[in-house]
Amino acid sequence: MTKSRRHVLVLHGPNLNLLGQREPEVYGGVTLREINVALREAAKEREAQLKIVQSNHEGTLIDSLHETRDWAEGVLVNAGGYTHTSVALRDAIVAAGHPTVEVHVSNIYAREGFRRESLLAPVCIGQISGFGWRSYLLGLTALLDIIADPHQGGP
Repeated sequence: MTKSRRHVLVLHGPNLNLLGQREPEVYGGVTLREINVALREAAKEREAQLKIVQSNHEGTLIDSLHETRDWAEGVLVNAGGYTHTSVALRDAIVAAGHPTVEVHVSNIYAREGFRRESLLAPVCIGQISGFGWRSYLLGLTALLDIIADPHQGGP
């Protein structure tokens, strides 16, 4: 891996494969494929390489985080419902040891009470929610900025 090319894992959790179809009044009409295309275009402009994984299975998301230890410099994660329930996913983020940005399409703080707590946020460098599919682009931009110059922000 060359340091001039940034490597980022993008993790999409459960039910995100249904974006554009599932509850469009909450999540909008943009599909996961369209989000991934936009992310790849944004990454290319920044000379970054993405590995994108979507899974409805917690273990697959955890395995993907473990695999980043040797090649990634950062993680962008929308863990879906696991955000609020998965200590195991939280621990895998810590174990991976990379700056991680948590993103959500909807504003989780304007929704049901159980969605207002993120088990992941305390181990992430930041969280972006409520900007629809653009939350992903904002998160990627922030993450790449931090990777490029870790002394300019974050913990």
